[in-house]
Amino acid sequence: MTPSLTLSPRLPAMALAAALAGLSFGTLGSSASAQSAPHYTAKLEQPAPDSRAVAGGVAWMCQGTTCIANEATSRPVRVCRALARKVGAIVSFSTEGEELADDKLAQCNGR
Repeated sequence: MTPSLTLSPRLPAMALAAALAGLSFGTLGSSASAQSAPHYTAKLEQPAPDSRAVAGGVAWMCQGTTCIANEATSRPVRVCRALARKVGAIVSFSTEGEELADDKLAQCNGR
């Protein structure tokens, strides 16, 4: 019996598909780990009115008095101010774990 020639063109395509799938899963895995540590963390004076908010061009996830989000293109004070307008006064705001200074936090809250 002679091997079918119709199978051989499929092998490179299947190998390419498997390689692309592996890259996709690798990318998803690294995205998931990057998302596990939020870029911004805000502690609110009062619980957030909704579990999700869009403020300052950033999608925020809120639970109780804590909101987290991924990185935006604006300066942290502007991002903080936009969130404060949406959810109320912010007690603390950090970017990659670094707390916003008191004077900047006052600007954030419009004081």
